[in-house]
Amino acid sequence: MSYQQQQQQHFHMPSGSTSGRSRMSDFGRTHVVRPRGKHQVTIVWLHGMGDNGASWTQVLDALPLPNIKWICPTAPVRPVGMLGGFRCTAWFDVGEMSEDTVEDMEGLDSSAAHIANLLSSEPADVKVGIGGFSMGGATALYSATCAVLGRYGNGNIPYNINLKAVVSLSGWLPTGISRSLSNRVQSSQEAARRAAYLPILITHGTSYDGYNFAFQL
Repeated sequence: MSYQQQQQQHFHMPSGSTSGRSRMSDFGRTHVVRPRGKHQVTIVWLHGMGDNGASWTQVLDALPLPNIKWICPTAPVRPVGMLGGFRCTAWFDVGEMSEDTVEDMEGLDSSAAHIANLLSSEPADVKVGIGGFSMGGATALYSATCAVLGRYGNGNIPYNINLKAVVSLSGWLPTGISRSLSNRVQSSQEAARRAAYLPILITHGTSYDGYNFAFQL
């Protein structure tokens, strides 16, 4: 079974489903910023909640990084619990930010699989990474945990993308993941090795108050 077929089997929902969690086919338009120099790196850049991929293209194109290809997908439109069920673009559903939050693993896995699929066709000699802002940063960090553990959160299929870098701007590691991540990494020598060799940059602006600082790391 091909990589894409595995994703379709495990992450697509039945066409008649009324759940707010979206199928991979519900992802919006993907925008690409081509490298101006030799193509050496591809980064999938993820927007924040309520935004879209197009809004980041001008900023990314202006960066003095001529060897990077930027892929800017758009999240599905879904009801978001912390907004009282208001529908907007979101990589996954998120409710109250607390230690007892139950994560939307289906949404996280679906988005991580969509991102992985975007990177799966990149040339073998091109390094790949994931970055994002706010909820996009959270999704990037979740993808990092999949890369380190070698599997998606549902544990059914492997995560096959060899990430070389992850960036989170004003994001957070979903609390349901952070509670168990340390033990899962420490119990696997291979996961510990991957974690040691995956560079991750986490930053947070002092003027951004989208999420409580307690949940940023």
